[in-house]
Amino acid sequence: MKRKYLSEKEVHCLLKAAAENQYSVRDYCMISMAFIHGLRVSELVNLKVDDYDSLSAQLNIKRLKNGFCTIQPLLPDENELLQCWLDERKTWDGHESCWLFLSKNGGPLSRQRFWQLLRKYGDEAHLTIKVHPHMLRHACGFNLAERGNDTRLIQDYLGHRNIRHTVHYTASNPERFRNAWTKNNFHSFSCTHAFKKYN
Repeated sequence: MKRKYLSEKEVHCLLKAAAENQYSVRDYCMISMAFIHGLRVSELVNLKVDDYDSLSAQLNIKRLKNGFCTIQPLLPDENELLQCWLDERKTWDGHESCWLFLSKNGGPLSRQRFWQLLRKYGDEAHLTIKVHPHMLRHACGFNLAERGNDTRLIQDYLGHRNIRHTVHYTASNPERFRNAWTKNNFHSFSCTHAFKKYN
């Protein structure tokens, strides 16, 4: 079965490849934000400049597929990166338009073009799977689950209206079982203690 998500290490490999590109700041910023916020490609390319609040370091995300719209905080490094892109964006054709991410011709970057860029960076990073944009959204979901976030938070973060879409991130994550036998309301079970007792 084909894997439908990227590992965090693979995301870093994509970012490294993007950093060495002609349009490095824009592309690095887009890949980072798609991963960190679990953005669908249309949600990413449809971001507008005024969706970003630099003072509060927040991003207004308009979810598609009837999902919940959310305002999400930006990580400090992410906010700094976005400021770098906005500074560079001022030198681009079309910089007076409302779209956050521009093409080299001054229009909004298309979904197809972002797909092509990801595939290119995946090849340059020598990733063993063919990369497509939705893999970054799935990578976000699995990464949030691995960090111990509960299903309800991940549901809200990704804008899912139906929690069934969220459960597969947490249900397949072995980390959720790690503390099952060490919760405060249970006595910790020791295999070695039992072995020594009976031998």
